[in-house]
Amino acid sequence: MLTFNNYIFLLNINNAKTLILKSLLLKIFSIAFILSANLNLNAQDFQGKAYYFSKSTMDLGRWGARLSEAQKKQIKARMKNRLEKSYVLTFNKEESFFKEDEKLDVDAMSGATNSWGKNFRQGDQYKNVKTNSQVQKQEFYGKLFLVKDSLQPIEWTMGDETKQIGNYTCFKATASVATEDLDWYNFSWDRLGNNNYEKKSDSTKVETKQKEIQMTDIEAWYTPQLPVMHGPSEYWGLPGLILEVSAGNTTMLCTKIVMNPDEKEKIEAPNKGKEITKKEYQKTIVQKMIEFRNNRMRRRS
Repeated sequence: MLTFNNYIFLLNINNAKTLILKSLLLKIFSIAFILSANLNLNAQDFQGKAYYFSKSTMDLGRWGARLSEAQKKQIKARMKNRLEKSYVLTFNKEESFFKEDEKLDVDAMSGATNSWGKNFRQGDQYKNVKTNSQVQKQEFYGKLFLVKDSLQPIEWTMGDETKQIGNYTCFKATASVATEDLDWYNFSWDRLGNNNYEKKSDSTKVETKQKEIQMTDIEAWYTPQLPVMHGPSEYWGLPGLILEVSAGNTTMLCTKIVMNPDEKEKIEAPNKGKEITKKEYQKTIVQKMIEFRNNRMRRRS
């Protein structure tokens, strides 16, 4: 009998005559393995917890070229809490809850808390793949928002490349998504051109030129051994739990999975805050940041 491990061995044969066979085996075994695992998951009220470590790189651009290596190292040390984070994804067959494993965001050099960064980090996120819905709690300068919207559409291209992550065999999938759709809770002055106007006053709206939409390439690794369509952050929709995903300057890697923990958590959507969509939330952030900028300019004049 051809086992899953035998199948993976066959996938690693790279001569030209086996390419068609590899593609066919990929489809057959993926479907068979998912159906088999589905029977196991449906037979019990299961719950899983996946722990992720996220690491981002920081591009200092032309400004960084003027810095010494010691200065670059010092800046990276100060930004460590912003560039390295831990998350937990709690999931069942249809629902998931993704949250940061919070720690005090302290400047490593001065000891000051990073209040600016807290306004643009990802809040607690609930996803439901059956109802195609997402609810995310966001706090922006002391005001609580409840961002309700559909799940981020992602058109995955699935390949036959595999690799091992822990005890799980993972398959590669790629996609490309508009950058502002992936980190809609964040802010960049470069995005102002993608909004319809800058609010100069209550009565004046100045039109801005539409900019080209920036895209982010995504590389994900999912395992059919855990046949749920969940993943960290905005990522989902593959026939297996996403254990690793790289997008832009950030990579998220699953470091531990606990299936059916002794103490199960209730997976439910956040319910406190002003209800708003992703686009409305982005517009709110942009208008508020423009207001901050204009107030600063008036004080300087």
